[in-house]
Amino acid sequence: MGKGGGCVPSKKRPLLGISDHGAPDPAIDGAIPIESQSPSTDPTAPLQDRIVQPIKKLRIFIVFYSTYGHIEILARRMKKGVDGIDGVEGVLFRVQETLLPEILERMKVPAKDDRIPVISAEEMVKADGFLFGFPTRYGCMAAQMKAFFDSTGGLWREQKLAGVPAGFFVSTGTQGGGQETTAWTAITQLAHHGMIYVPIGYTFGAGMFRMDSVRGGSPYGAGAFSGDGTREPNETELALAEHQGRYMAMIVKRFTQPCSFPPDHSMN
Repeated sequence: MGKGGGCVPSKKRPLLGISDHGAPDPAIDGAIPIESQSPSTDPTAPLQDRIVQPIKKLRIFIVFYSTYGHIEILARRMKKGVDGIDGVEGVLFRVQETLLPEILERMKVPAKDDRIPVISAEEMVKADGFLFGFPTRYGCMAAQMKAFFDSTGGLWREQKLAGVPAGFFVSTGTQGGGQETTAWTAITQLAHHGMIYVPIGYTFGAGMFRMDSVRGGSPYGAGAFSGDGTREPNETELALAEHQGRYMAMIVKRFTQPCSFPPDHSMN
């Protein structure tokens, strides 16, 4: 993780490519070429042992709740950023809606895109990283996203997501409506799971300092302002979302690189 910083391996990727059950797990370790798992070059070996299997891409799950579409627009642009990094792909998921159809109709909420599946808690263990997006409700995440996190108790009990990088992106109705608090109050969800929060800081560069237009987003993550619901994310907000996707993809790649630790002489 930088000079003198060592490496932070994911709990899902033991250093030797061995699963919890003591055998190689291609679903987990296939993204990293392991020397001991190299295909045989022996011409007498069975054909299936001599076929070089394609390297599996790392996957970042972009899990979001979007009422009127603002978060979904950011999520799609974020996926573009993730997909732009070699060896990594973004996968879009929705969380389950909790409002009744008649309530949604009265709120004039547009229909959801059925091509984006609803995620279950069990599927989360398949991800190498997460980007969670949600609108604000009084400075905190929307109830739909909180309900989803509440459904992950089984994963929390066994710490199945510990060590997995995750970040946030948000939307608010006003400039003082929670662009920062909505993200940092959500950090408690990651803390209990043992996940690693990845903010974007000021890595977006000059775009973080522009004052000539209204812009959502903060060092905590990308963001957009929705106003009365009719305002759509502007190009700066979209560019920030794409940047966050690229940034998270690079972080996930760094976390999953095989590494070795110096010997521990403290017990010698």
